[in-house]
Amino acid sequence: MAVLDVRPIFFIIGYLLLVLAGAMLVPMLADLAADNEDWQVFAVSSALTLFFSVLLILTNRQTGVVLTLRQTFVLTSLAWIVVCLFSSLPFMLSSLRLGFADGFFEAMSGLTTTGSTVIIGLSELPPGILLWRSLLQWLGGIGIVGMGIVILPFLRVGGMQLFRSESSDKSDKVVPRAADLALAFGWIYLGMTVACAILLGLSGMGTFDAICHAMTAVSTGGFSTQDASIGYWQQPAVHWVLIVFMLLGSLPFVRYISLVRGETTPLLRDSQVRLFLLFILAVSLALAVYLGVTTDTPAMESLRLATFNVVSVISTTGYASADYSTWGPPAVALFFVLLFTGGCTGSTTGGVKMLRYEILWLALRTQMTRLFSPRRVMPLSYNGKPVDADVIISVMSFLALYLGITFLFSILVAMTGLDLVTSVTGVAQALGNVGPGLGPVIGPAGNFRPLEDEAKWLLSLAMLLGRLELFTLLVMLSPSFWRT
Repeated sequence: MAVLDVRPIFFIIGYLLLVLAGAMLVPMLADLAADNEDWQVFAVSSALTLFFSVLLILTNRQTGVVLTLRQTFVLTSLAWIVVCLFSSLPFMLSSLRLGFADGFFEAMSGLTTTGSTVIIGLSELPPGILLWRSLLQWLGGIGIVGMGIVILPFLRVGGMQLFRSESSDKSDKVVPRAADLALAFGWIYLGMTVACAILLGLSGMGTFDAICHAMTAVSTGGFSTQDASIGYWQQPAVHWVLIVFMLLGSLPFVRYISLVRGETTPLLRDSQVRLFLLFILAVSLALAVYLGVTTDTPAMESLRLATFNVVSVISTTGYASADYSTWGPPAVALFFVLLFTGGCTGSTTGGVKMLRYEILWLALRTQMTRLFSPRRVMPLSYNGKPVDADVIISVMSFLALYLGITFLFSILVAMTGLDLVTSVTGVAQALGNVGPGLGPVIGPAGNFRPLEDEAKWLLSLAMLLGRLELFTLLVMLSPSFWRT
C-alpha cells in the first residue's frame, strides 16, 4: 500500500489560508473606517490564519508541486473544510457571538455560495461582518469556477470529463498550466463584479450595498445586507441588473475567454447554454402569466417578480424579491422542482446542472428508440463531440446518488424535530447550494437560526457534498481509495 504524501496538500492549503488572511484585512479596514470595535476581531482572526498559513508553508515547502490523482481528491475536500473553519472565526469572535455550529454553518454557506443564513437583523450589523459575508461568497465563487474547470474534469466526476480542457494533462497528474487558466477566469470574474457594482450604484443602490451585492450576484451566492433581501429595494432597475448578472454567473466561464477574444460562436452554440436560457424563459413567462391571472398584478411587475425569483433559484443564487411561498400551491410546487435544476457546468452555480439533464435525455431518447428499432445505430454526441459510455454512467450514477442523499439526509434532518417540508426542502437547497427552502421556517422570508445544531451540521455537510459534486468527498470513504 502506497503511503499518501500529504506535504503538497498542506503546502497548497497553507497558501489558501494566506489568501484568506489577506482577505480578512478588507472587512477590518471597513470597520476601522466606521469606527467599529469589530476591527479587532478581524485583526486577530487574520493573525491566527496567517500563523497557521506560514506554519503549513514552511513545514511542507515544495518546489514544482505536481499532484497525483489521490492527492487531488484529498486536497479538494480538505481545503474546503480547513478554509471554512478559519472563515468562521469572525462570526464567532465578533459582536454576533455565534456558536461553533452557527459560525461554521454561516461560513460554509458563504464559501459554497449557498446563501442560507442564521443571522437576524442584517441592517443593524457593522459593515465588516456584512462585507465579510459577501467576500466569502465572492472568493468561494472563483474557487468553484477554478475547481469546475480545472480539477473536476481531471477527476472525471459526474460527467465533468466532457469539459477536460487543453490545459489538463491526460495522465494522472495536474499540470501547471491550470494556474494560467484559473488566472484568466479571475480577471473576467473581477471585471464582471466591478461592472455589476457600477450598474447597481447607477440603479439606485448605495455604494456599500452595491459592492456587497455585486460580489454575491456574480458568485450566485445570495447573501444580502438586508433581512428582506432584494425585496428591500423597490427600484425595478436594481432587480433587472441582478437578473442579468445572476445569468452571467450561471454560464460557463470558459466561454467568456472566447468572448474576450471576440468570438461569440462558442457561447451561442453551447448546447447547455441554449437549454438553460430557453428553460428560464419558458418558466419565467409561465409563472408571470400565472401571477397576472391569480393576483391581478400588472403585467410588467408580474414578469419582473417571476423572472427575478426563477432566475435566483435556478441559478442557485437565493435572493428573494418577494415571498413566493404565498403565491399558491402551483407556484410552491414549481419552486420545489427548481431546487433540483442548477445552471451550467463550469459556472459558479450549484445543483444538478443542465449538462447532466441533457446527457440523461440523450441516453433516454436512445433507449426508447432502441425499443422499436433495435438495429438502429444512434451515437450520442454533445456539442458535436461523441459522448463515451463512461460519461453516461458517471452522470446517471451522480443523479442516483444525488436523489439518494436527498432522501437520506431528509430523514436525518426530520429526526431533529422538523416537519417534512422544512426537512426535504432544507436538504434540497443545501445540496443544490440554493439558499432558501420552502415553508414558514426556512422559506424566502425565513431564517435557519431556529434549527437545532444537529440539523445545521447535517445541512453544512450537505452544502459541502453538493459543492464538491458528491463523489469528490464520498470517494475517500472507500477503503480501497487509501490502499491504492
